[in-house]
Amino acid sequence: MFGPEPGLVYAGLASLVLGVYLFCIKRYFSDYPSTVYVTLTFAASFVWYLPIAAVASDGPFLPDGFGALGVGMFVLTVGGSILAFLASFRAIAVGDVSYVAPISKLVAVFVLPIELVFLHEHLSSVQIFGVLVATAAVYVANYEPGKLVEPFVRAAHSRPAQLALASAAVFGVVDVGKRVLMQELQVPPETFNLVLFVAVPLALAPLAARRLPDGVRGDLHLFAGVGLLIAVGEHFVMLAFSTLSASLASPIINTQAVIAVLLGGVILGEDAFRVRLVAAAFAIAGVTLITVG
Repeated sequence: MFGPEPGLVYAGLASLVLGVYLFCIKRYFSDYPSTVYVTLTFAASFVWYLPIAAVASDGPFLPDGFGALGVGMFVLTVGGSILAFLASFRAIAVGDVSYVAPISKLVAVFVLPIELVFLHEHLSSVQIFGVLVATAAVYVANYEPGKLVEPFVRAAHSRPAQLALASAAVFGVVDVGKRVLMQELQVPPETFNLVLFVAVPLALAPLAARRLPDGVRGDLHLFAGVGLLIAVGEHFVMLAFSTLSASLASPIINTQAVIAVLLGGVILGEDAFRVRLVAAAFAIAGVTLITVG
């Protein structure tokens, strides 16, 4: 009896873990400066990830022949991850998680064109329709009774929406970079995550030190908790990218928006929960069409 493709299972597990993570940002950390939050969280993730990497790793840290192209992809992917995480955190911190999540997780809309141009992926008519459906999620997430174009105007002038969409675009580049590192360059998943969990806090620590708020020690257990979620979630992410194309893995991973919307609406009682749940459904339907097309 045949089971599901392991990469699909890893992508689904990543979606569940990271959906809870998105909710935790809004629930516990919205008052923190983005640099402080990301620095402390990723430092905790590094500590959690050390035993994961020790157990999972079964080969060299870098593959034979790893050269300038690999270094460049690391810089692009890790640097993009820093920018995307900062933008995503800030979007969730200043906006409703059930409003921001459907927009910030339209990553596949950006992934597919990048793979089309640079990795020669084929864009079918079904996938084009999927892009249109996913784009409709932005309209629905911003919908209020009024003029037909009002949701797009609102999104254009909404700081959380702008940040969420920017993070989605950058994550699109990052996801393609992860696929290239895992498959074309044969970098072990553990290597990428260790570099990520070291580089992010080192890069942001000088900025975070200037804005460190009082009382942060009392929240260290919360930072440790979300650090664990990121460590586990990102491990599943990289396992998914090691076997799947970015156009397939990214849409599944980013269904984490549904988890975040459900938790935000049920536990935090955010406004327009039903409308934004429909927006999440549009986003998922769109990226699903992109995937199966």
